[in-house]
Amino acid sequence: MAMTPSDSKLPRTVEAHDTVADWPLRFHQHNFGIACYAVQKCSIFYSNLWHNRDVRPAREDVHPNALNATSASHVGILNFPEPALVRWSSRDGTPFEVEVDIGDIFKDRLIRHRTPREDIKEGVSILNPDVLLEVNDRTINVYMRAFLPTKELQIPGNQYSGHRDDLVLVWSRTY
Repeated sequence: MAMTPSDSKLPRTVEAHDTVADWPLRFHQHNFGIACYAVQKCSIFYSNLWHNRDVRPAREDVHPNALNATSASHVGILNFPEPALVRWSSRDGTPFEVEVDIGDIFKDRLIRHRTPREDIKEGVSILNPDVLLEVNDRTINVYMRAFLPTKELQIPGNQYSGHRDDLVLVWSRTY
């Protein structure tokens, strides 16, 4: 027997257009990355994967803009797995272990960005945003970065600058 679109046994799919017309911008999946600075050791478990970093200098000693170069290496995570387990030793050797609930931080599923709606190119899909978790000595910061195609080049004459991908601080705690 052939199935028709009205047949209740057909699998349902989530309608996700993810364009500027779908305002405010929301996400259904995300990418995840980490950065560790001013720590003796740093391990983060998120979405069934351990992310480990050894002794790291302070961010300003690496490069003042080092965090902007950080990308998400774990891609296509469905929203949302268990909280991230963060284990680290601060610069002075004090050990810490905390859970950071990424799902609670982004419970509204809104993409955090600084691009005005009128600047975003019409009719293009918005990719999964990056969620970056930074451990910096005794502070944990959670950022979001979304690649948003723009109507105008951000750097006149640079054909590769037709987007914005600002790093936006969403959550922070010092321990």
